[in-house]
Amino acid sequence: MTKYPFKKKIGLTPFEWKILTVIAGIPIGETRSYRWVAQRAGKPKAFRAVGQALKKNPFPFIIPCHRVIQSDGSPGGYAGGRPLKKKLLLLEKEIVKKMKETKGL
Repeated sequence: MTKYPFKKKIGLTPFEWKILTVIAGIPIGETRSYRWVAQRAGKPKAFRAVGQALKKNPFPFIIPCHRVIQSDGSPGGYAGGRPLKKKLLLLEKEIVKKMKETKGL
């Protein structure tokens, strides 16, 4: 069995799969920069390629590409539009806040 069973059907390159694997590890309510993702994927100067790979993310509800932002803290692009990206990030912060509040239950 291959490491990525859907790889051939979806048509992503090995580098794009690596990007998605890195993105999948970003915790809810947290963000990482395109540069950080590129470094973790083994190609530190390929931060623009990270953005291109995220555009092709076939699993946006499972692999949270909205958690990747620019190094200066601005949201950067998003296939669903920047307003939606901002909303998703705010929603996740609220979820984490509520989870921390109810942790003692």
